[in-house]
Amino acid sequence: MLIALAGCSNGATASDTQMNQTAVSGESQLDTTSPSIAADALKASASDAQVKDFYEQTGWRGLWSAAGASALDQAIASRKQNGLDRVEFGSIDASMSPAEKDVARTKAALAYATALANGALDPAKLHDVYTIPKADADVASGLAQALQENRVAAFFAGLAPQDDDYKRLSQAYVKYAGSNTSSGKIAADDTIHPGDRDPRLVEIATELAANGYLPKADVPAADNDQGPQYTAALAEAVKKLQLDYGIKTDGLVGSDTLAVINIGPADKARALAVALERRRWLSRTPPATRIDVNAAAATLEYHRDGKLIDQRRVIVGEPGRETPPLRSPLYRLVANPTWTVPKSISVSQSTIRAKNMHRENGYLVQPSGPDNALGLVKFDMQNDQQIYLHDTSDHALFDRTQRSLSHGCVRVQDALGFAKMIAEQEGIASEWQQARQSSDQTFVDLPKPIPVRLLYHNAFINGDGDVTFRTDPYGWNDAVAKGLGFGGSSGKKAAAKNIDLGP
Repeated sequence: MLIALAGCSNGATASDTQMNQTAVSGESQLDTTSPSIAADALKASASDAQVKDFYEQTGWRGLWSAAGASALDQAIASRKQNGLDRVEFGSIDASMSPAEKDVARTKAALAYATALANGALDPAKLHDVYTIPKADADVASGLAQALQENRVAAFFAGLAPQDDDYKRLSQAYVKYAGSNTSSGKIAADDTIHPGDRDPRLVEIATELAANGYLPKADVPAADNDQGPQYTAALAEAVKKLQLDYGIKTDGLVGSDTLAVINIGPADKARALAVALERRRWLSRTPPATRIDVNAAAATLEYHRDGKLIDQRRVIVGEPGRETPPLRSPLYRLVANPTWTVPKSISVSQSTIRAKNMHRENGYLVQPSGPDNALGLVKFDMQNDQQIYLHDTSDHALFDRTQRSLSHGCVRVQDALGFAKMIAEQEGIASEWQQARQSSDQTFVDLPKPIPVRLLYHNAFINGDGDVTFRTDPYGWNDAVAKGLGFGGSSGKKAAAKNIDLGP
């Protein structure tokens, strides 16, 4: 039968049934005596290397009392709270010997504890480049101590991230995973034209606002049976969405447009499970002062001494030239940067002339100035991927909702203002001001590097505390979702295209 390991039952023994029935009452009310099992029997049953090491550490003795087994049962049965309800961690049936049951529980406990503390999947195996510091909890030592002290329930309860954002995402996952509502909640009836009245426009506008295409204040109310009017402002929001998803930008709300607007509960649950997993990968103690870029949402957050002090839009790599998930120190500001064009970027002769480029040591170089692809400031980072933050000469691109447009580097909105803020806080404001006044490329070192994390979260908590969804522009959710037991997504992906030359 599947017992503590999968939350189901089939042909349970009397003692196992009692454990399931009493799990909710707490492990302290059950027998806490470890079973007496011969070491030779345990050694014969243990084949997994991690399990063998664990028994070696604990002295090759029986580990799972009735109380401990019940606590494990309850912990794994509640794994839906962590988006792991499609992952099985083992099975027990009545034909197993006491030693085999003990070993099976240990194997399941180690696997589930690892999934909660460090993630069920290894991001380094899912990405060609992944240098973000990962959670690395010693779950074996923690589990051994929890078994010894009869604290199995408390041990599992403390393994997943404990922050409010994770808890909100968890609550949202439970909500959407348990929803019986099918995709396509807004009926694809007649096409809606500008000037029409239609009751569906309330839901359409609400979805557009939730995804950043329309200000919340512009969501109309259901004023009568015919519904609100399809205004020019609402049509412009629809056109932005259509542009991002590769739909004809005619402002008409037809079946293709509604297919994008209708993100069903199943797709939301899938995205939330992936978001929970990605958060479990991260170290529980990020640097108090850091810059976090969310490539899926194309946004930047600046944390200073543990407080979020600045948020702004960014432009990240287009699909095929993705901004990689990495951590890299920002170590200097560069005023009036020149741009050495990577050989991976092809440049026509007409562009070379228009951008005033010249050749140095076999490379094309664009001189400093407001027309430079890097803009007027570059934020130098130390990594072997040639990834950095920078300004841009085309600030209008920040007005787009989908901003996966670059060749991999991160363009920062109001980069000069951001550089000024950092310079002032780092005590180098005068040096930075002097560098800015020069017309030449000038370097200003930071007294202490600031860690930059390039993350990827398309389901997250926004500044208002609401669960927010974005597209999966790189398609990176698919491999994670598959590893968590999900199938493919029915949602369309954004089709933003790089439309300029910059890095």
